[in-house]
Amino acid sequence: MAQYFTLFELEPAFDIDIEALEQTYRSLAARFHPDKYASASIFEQKQAVMMASAVNEAYRVLKNPTERAAYLLLQHGIEADAPEHTAFAPEFLMQQMQWRETLEEARACSNSAVLAELDGEIASGQLNLQQHLRTAFLKQSYDEAASLVRQSRFLDKLRQEIQAAS
Repeated sequence: MAQYFTLFELEPAFDIDIEALEQTYRSLAARFHPDKYASASIFEQKQAVMMASAVNEAYRVLKNPTERAAYLLLQHGIEADAPEHTAFAPEFLMQQMQWRETLEEARACSNSAVLAELDGEIASGQLNLQQHLRTAFLKQSYDEAASLVRQSRFLDKLRQEIQAAS
């Protein structure tokens, strides 16, 4: 696995400089764009495509807080998404059920106001969860961070479903 933080010249941490990430991405994307290698050898063209692909994947992972946290955990030997990690707190599961019911009702009625309100509520939950992730990484509580990543995946999925319903 390529070291994404090294590629983007960032310290491996949950909190990263998003502006630096964006600037480095633009620079790397331009540097390895396959069109720049159109007259190069087949080998160089393939290398450029592989580098462009690696840059895009690293950027996708580092830009998304959930993906970045899961990637950091992998660096510590913890696979947050492993199938054996399926336990969730009852409060979290109840909240998920309530949000899902609200989503289904709003979708059935094509109620965009309720969908927007639900999206805002879940976005707020994501920000809260990201703050907990920050703290967990600062404390090096990687098991807690893994649990938070799994919760964050649920929230990401819910927001995607809301966007699709809007």
